[in-house]
Amino acid sequence: MALESLTDPTRWPVVRVALHAGLLLALAYLLQRIRDLHPQLPMRQLARGKGGERRALLVLILLFAVVLLHQASWQLTGMLRPQFMAFMQLYDRRDFNPAHRLRRGRILDRTGEVLVYSEEQADRVRRHYRDGPVFGHVVGYRHPRFGATGLEAVASVHLDGGTPLRLTDWGRVGRQVLTQDEHPRGHDLWLTLDAELQRHAVALLGARRGAVVMLRPQDGALLVLASTPGFDPERIAATLGGAEDAAAPLLNRATQGLYPPGSTFKVVMAALALEHGFNTTIDCPPEGFTTSARYPRIRDHEYYEAREHGTQWRGHGAIGLGTALARSSNVFFAKLGVGYGHAAFYALANRLHANRPIVLHHSAHGRYTMQTLRLPRLDPDDRYGLAQMSLGQGALLMSPAQLALIGAAVGNQGVAMRPRLLRDQPPEALGQFFSPTTSAALLPLLRAVVTEGTARAIDDPALRIAGKTGTAQHAQGRAHSWFLGLAPAERPTLAVAVLVERGGYGAVAAAPIARALIEQAARRGLLQ
Repeated sequence: MALESLTDPTRWPVVRVALHAGLLLALAYLLQRIRDLHPQLPMRQLARGKGGERRALLVLILLFAVVLLHQASWQLTGMLRPQFMAFMQLYDRRDFNPAHRLRRGRILDRTGEVLVYSEEQADRVRRHYRDGPVFGHVVGYRHPRFGATGLEAVASVHLDGGTPLRLTDWGRVGRQVLTQDEHPRGHDLWLTLDAELQRHAVALLGARRGAVVMLRPQDGALLVLASTPGFDPERIAATLGGAEDAAAPLLNRATQGLYPPGSTFKVVMAALALEHGFNTTIDCPPEGFTTSARYPRIRDHEYYEAREHGTQWRGHGAIGLGTALARSSNVFFAKLGVGYGHAAFYALANRLHANRPIVLHHSAHGRYTMQTLRLPRLDPDDRYGLAQMSLGQGALLMSPAQLALIGAAVGNQGVAMRPRLLRDQPPEALGQFFSPTTSAALLPLLRAVVTEGTARAIDDPALRIAGKTGTAQHAQGRAHSWFLGLAPAERPTLAVAVLVERGGYGAVAAAPIARALIEQAARRGLLQ
């Protein structure tokens, strides 16, 4: 049969019949060879006898069939297996290598801007990543030596063209392997990301290490998932060569980074108070608060500022929840957490998906996850540890994506929608983080943080941002800077979390980034 006939779909079934006929002929030849070796035994006795000949014949036939089927599967369906493709790209030196001809699908942002694409060149198809350091953590990379990560790994089957289920599909795959005329093509992958906003977020972070996450509360669509420093997927070999880089460019700080959230966690504690009907005041004296003389006193930030200026801090006195949130009183929330106790604290943490990573997308090739609230189970007698965690300090850790999700739940009547990266993935409720009543009560309190509290420097009547600053102390130098923002405050359509590692006060480093990004989103018609 001429090679040209293999490209004709009507002729391809003939090839399959020929393969099956070849298998039968090979088995017949094997039987004849065995009979020639044992001429004294008739075929019937050889097949039914009790000696080792029968077992040997069956074993040989079985092994032959297994090898043939495995070889056929490996060759004809290898296009759909990342392991096979990587093996072929690395070790196959043929002039025509099917693995080098696979044109994987493109990856596009929500507006149709192409972020990743494959380009046919003289001897192979090459993968290109536009603005690689900006989108690298999201899309990942695919390399014959180093494997695949991110969406390039998790959505590999889709990008490679899917799995053949029909007989005609198997024929198509076979023709693509045996000929050079038809290049296999994958499916495009559309994301929820807004490429322009992603670039703006990375530019706002600049040379600083940090992360920005922005999503829509109503459907969980991720518009920004930025992490700096980034890496270029087209230069992954060089990046992996410097894997010990202290800047950790391969770490996706947005989803996998875990940090003490600092005062942004007071949003959760305020929700806890509202869930339990809190409507009183707590005394916040200048000397601060501690659960035992063995532990250092927890004080408000004004105490340290007054000491730096050589003045005396007089304390907040008796204040309510709104004032405590606007002024970010450590003493208030430490007392609040200890007052409600371990059981109430852990019950709410469990509703927030604590210690359970959230799956954004999954497939047979892996899962795309984000880290959530990370906290240990304290001894019931450890009241000081509980006080520290109530401030977002101590043993409590959180990812920027989790903080954004908490803010999104506040903006969506307490319902947290599963964060999603794929445009065609249907919205899904992850859980009821807070009651609708609690969420409705929290929004004006968070708006007051921006109009008259620690974040008043970013207030803009046109944007109407609600939010909470955070300054998280840690053992490795300057404090981390946080900000959680929602806009517009009355009915949020955007939730954003910003982290700047060692950025200092949340109002100074993180909050201005959030405002600038929300402003850019408004220009793009996303703030309704």
